[in-house]
Amino acid sequence: MNVVGFAGYSGAGKTTLVEQLIPALKAHGLRVSVLKHAHHRFDVDHPGKDSWRHRQAGAFEVLVASDRRFALMREYEREHEPQVHHLLAELSPVVDWVLVEGFRHSDLPKVEVWRADTAHPVCYPHDPYVVAIATDDANRLPTPTGLDLLDLNLPKAVADWLLAHASRFAYQPDNHLG
Repeated sequence: MNVVGFAGYSGAGKTTLVEQLIPALKAHGLRVSVLKHAHHRFDVDHPGKDSWRHRQAGAFEVLVASDRRFALMREYEREHEPQVHHLLAELSPVVDWVLVEGFRHSDLPKVEVWRADTAHPVCYPHDPYVVAIATDDANRLPTPTGLDLLDLNLPKAVADWLLAHASRFAYQPDNHLG
């Protein structure tokens, strides 16, 4: 599987870009998964539903399955920051690409998403894992770079760049899980 991170500050357009890359990659017949980092408390369950009631009763894991999908919810016994490599190990091994949104400080090769009008700082001068920058205005980047510059508004071109550089994103779990 190929794994690429999309990192940047809130409002830069990471979610929109990832959302647009999914059909662009699928158009090539590829199976795509997404791994999203959530900074806040979130829930995929609803109060009163059976699975919610099971979790409230203290279940460590609740797996809900139908003939169309399954969802696994696992409760951590104490708060901790999930490790991206452990989460990648949970995904199906038959996937072609995993688009990782967030995990800005991970050691995954990543595309930094930077929008000029947000005035957020950039990560690429200090992050050796940034391999390209997707931006809406390369002329306004605050620090010169020799990295590949991608047009944030042309997701098909970003997908084509990913496919042309797929070998850079080949994931080797044995290098990360011990």
